[in-house]
Amino acid sequence: MKKKFNLLTIALLAFTVNAFAQELTNPIDTLAAYVQKMNSSVTTLQKFKVTGYMQAQYQKADSMGIKSFSGGDFDPKTDNRFAVRRGRIKFAYSGTLSNYVLQLEATEKGVSIKDAYLNFTEPWLQAFTVTGGVFNRPFGFEVPYSSSSLESPERARFNQTLFPGEEDLGASLTFQMPKASPWNFIKVEGGWFAGNGINPEFDEKKDFIGHIGLQKSILNETVKFGVGASYYNGGVYQGTANAYKMSESGGTKIFLKTPASDTIGTYHKREYKGFDAQLTFETAIGLTTLRGEYVYGTQPGTDKSTTSPTADFTKTSPTVKNGTVVVSSIPDSYVREFNAGYFLLSQTIARTPLTLIVKYDFYDPNTKVKGDEIGKSVVATGVKATTEADIKHTTLGLGVLFAVSSNVKITAYYDMVTNEKTTNLKPDFTKSNSNFSKDLKDNVFTLRLQYKF
Repeated sequence: MKKKFNLLTIALLAFTVNAFAQELTNPIDTLAAYVQKMNSSVTTLQKFKVTGYMQAQYQKADSMGIKSFSGGDFDPKTDNRFAVRRGRIKFAYSGTLSNYVLQLEATEKGVSIKDAYLNFTEPWLQAFTVTGGVFNRPFGFEVPYSSSSLESPERARFNQTLFPGEEDLGASLTFQMPKASPWNFIKVEGGWFAGNGINPEFDEKKDFIGHIGLQKSILNETVKFGVGASYYNGGVYQGTANAYKMSESGGTKIFLKTPASDTIGTYHKREYKGFDAQLTFETAIGLTTLRGEYVYGTQPGTDKSTTSPTADFTKTSPTVKNGTVVVSSIPDSYVREFNAGYFLLSQTIARTPLTLIVKYDFYDPNTKVKGDEIGKSVVATGVKATTEADIKHTTLGLGVLFAVSSNVKITAYYDMVTNEKTTNLKPDFTKSNSNFSKDLKDNVFTLRLQYKF
């Protein structure tokens, strides 16, 4: 009996010690699990980034209600304005070989989507990346370049005309070897896009956009240079039975109606070819940047505009004007050949927060006509005169940037716009700045404060 009691006592004691030991180890196990969970959370947060910037500005124009590419047209009742030019917040999640990006635009005009895309890089060479969604068009240098890093307040007139909004809806394939590779300096991009910005598709046509670029650094990265070539091949839907192309009648340059085969439902070719180059080098004066682009091609538009379409203009909706219901008509198609370009010089001043900017850009929407040839008309069937939309514009911009800190930048910039002159376009007396027999008063001064985080 005593022996059995001893065995039972030993068994109970062993059970108690084991239970006590478990009680001692449980807190450690719990702490280890908590630490592991925290590490996982931190790793996830490191993959998630929030960035953004805001640009608040004041502008003064030479005259009331001017048409402008310096942040948009002025209201007819004003020649100065305050605005939030851009207010963006970007959410990005970066995986090992994948990324998801959502960028929103918030200004006094409302809130909208700016970017919404994802991409995946294959795991073998890690050189091919597929991107899909709404993202920058891979054409030239300035179009995909961040608006927060632009030296001038706005992109060149032709880039705003050909690529309004910069982004488009589509999918692309990019080839670029990893940074450790000696071939990393080569980047090839190409993809198919809706061709109408971030708006829903309204026709079956897809546009091809491609860019080949080379970027190199030499002399311990004190000199950086790059060159690139771009190609755009797409189409613009014809919404009426009439389309016009440039021709000549009795020595007068006019728009001539195209054959009957160009009718509702056909597409007019939209084709651009572009070249870009960049050079940056350091001297005792500071950092010097030289940049330029040249683009030429064919652009379908209307009689009043050469801007690429961003909405389905074949869908008209009634509007009320002065108490009368007005239904806008669908515009005919006008096909023009154009050329355009810009040159930029940026010079930092050593040991100061100042950068000086000089930028010259030009856009000739119709290279087949110039000067007093614009606006001449011929009375004949199927013939239309050239219009204000065919006038060439050049812009000389002068500015100074003051880097207050790594986050804050102040820009003072003056755009001097010069238009081609013609005596054949009658002024619109309902508009104060429409006499193209002389240079219009449409220069704009911009004072901007940018905060970036």
